[in-house]
Amino acid sequence: MIDPGLNLNPKLFDPDVDMQPIRKGFGEGLLLAGKADKRVVGLCADLTDSTHMNMFAAAFPERFIEIGVAEQNLAATASGMAHMGKIPFITSYAMFSPGRNWEQIRTTIAYNNVPVKIAGSHAGVSVGPDGGTHQAIEDIALTRVIPRMVVISPCDAIEARKATLAAAKTPDPTYIRLAREKTPLITTDETPFAIGKAWIAFRSAVREGKRPSGAKHGFDVGIIATGALLHKALMAARELDGKGIRAAVMNLSTIKPLDGDAIVRLAHDAGAIVAVEEHQVAGGMGSAVAELLAAHRPVPIEFIGVRDQFGQSGAPAELIEHYGMGEKHIRDAARKAILRKP
Repeated sequence: MIDPGLNLNPKLFDPDVDMQPIRKGFGEGLLLAGKADKRVVGLCADLTDSTHMNMFAAAFPERFIEIGVAEQNLAATASGMAHMGKIPFITSYAMFSPGRNWEQIRTTIAYNNVPVKIAGSHAGVSVGPDGGTHQAIEDIALTRVIPRMVVISPCDAIEARKATLAAAKTPDPTYIRLAREKTPLITTDETPFAIGKAWIAFRSAVREGKRPSGAKHGFDVGIIATGALLHKALMAARELDGKGIRAAVMNLSTIKPLDGDAIVRLAHDAGAIVAVEEHQVAGGMGSAVAELLAAHRPVPIEFIGVRDQFGQSGAPAELIEHYGMGEKHIRDAARKAILRKP
């Protein structure tokens, strides 16, 4: 069942669920952040329309800079502006920022601890026909390893808007991961969001008598998902529930800092975890979860993601299935994790 206290989209499981690009939520959030704080400025590397920064540029032309195809300068210029009291948002395709300008982000932004916000659009294989050179499936690994860097992967356009607004109010270097394609709206304006907080979107009905000692719920498996694949995780969990497999699905939109208490609690309640992300398995969200649980609550973990391969051209839905990130793959991983439980 869906937690009614989260005020999620009531059409979440409907075939005609509303769809929006996650990057659009960033554009809307940046516009609102600009209206709320005159220190907010926008800088783009020749992809203003694609990243939806055009809304901010049209409203605040005096606070917008088109850097051009020069992603290293994009990061360094933003760092300088942050040192002068501005709150810069920089945007490009994720493959180019943080991909191409990683050293400048590390040294001029994070090392200097200035509040530059990096919006990496068109992340994941679902960018589709743009192909392997433009499909950023390493960006979570690149950013979460940088000290001081906050890493956010919103599940839908509404959460992306909230994440952008929240990031504008923090002093932290922040990476916000955005998808290109239209994806289901999971949340609503009333759904809570806070940087560093995870929440359980779906939980099977509690069955007495099979709970670990001290656990509030007796789940068979916990599914932790980030970004747009949260919707597929929810669909998979509902199918599992119909087959008598009790599942809980967590939306982990903040990958750094992790909500360690919530993750450990889910591992305790379920005894097995599946990590779901549209990213390389190595170094991604699942790796962060595994690192945490290895120290605090070791349980069997299965990983859904790309396994040491580059992307390729293709239809977004086709690529998701090709790389083993569809609903069936999540269900199969859940069953495998359950079989590994002691």
